[in-house]
Amino acid sequence: PALTALFNYPMYFTIKNVYAYGHSMFEIRQQYDTENGTFTDVDALGSFVDNHDNPRFLSLNSNWALFKSALTFGMTARGIPFFYYGDEQGFNGGNDPYCRESLWNAMNTNADIYQYVAKINKARKSAQIWNYPYVERYVLQNFFAFSKGDMLVMTTNSLNTVNVQMPYLPWPAGTTVCNIFWPTVDCLTVSSTGMPGVLMNGEAKIFLPKSNPYFNSVVEESEMHLQ
Repeated sequence: PALTALFNYPMYFTIKNVYAYGHSMFEIRQQYDTENGTFTDVDALGSFVDNHDNPRFLSLNSNWALFKSALTFGMTARGIPFFYYGDEQGFNGGNDPYCRESLWNAMNTNADIYQYVAKINKARKSAQIWNYPYVERYVLQNFFAFSKGDMLVMTTNSLNTVNVQMPYLPWPAGTTVCNIFWPTVDCLTVSSTGMPGVLMNGEAKIFLPKSNPYFNSVVEESEMHLQ
């Protein structure tokens, strides 16, 4: 009989290679293809970016935008997301035991990544993405997009601007969608040819239909930074 679940260590190393070390984003597709032929249920595996046995992402690559992209993928792609304490504070410890920093004297709920992750969690719940299958939407060497239900996720491992036209989307033409991180300035309406996918400076984007309850009460990152 099969085990009911395991941590997805193979994808952990793929996430590190792709987002921290700049490997081709096709490696994500290749890893999922391998896992589909190996595991009974890939969606029952634990997905993670960091843990207590390995150097933290930010000790390998100090760029916060790429770290956020990795976290975005880890929290929204296939599997059950596991979040290692301290990542929301930007901890950057290296090999064990340095990756087990003290949180009790460093917890800050206004921290940039804490607020960023809170938005992802809120969007996950609002879209109930666990009820929908993972669908790959567009892949390049430096661009990876997928959806679950009404949620479309775009990530990159490049600090250069990536601009693609995405014809294969989870919504019909005429749907207005907004980026959960910038919901008042980054909205567009899907056309008969799809929508542009534009990522700058290593950012990730998560789009939901503007009609989604997520947007009933949101605070943009820029507004939080001014508080």
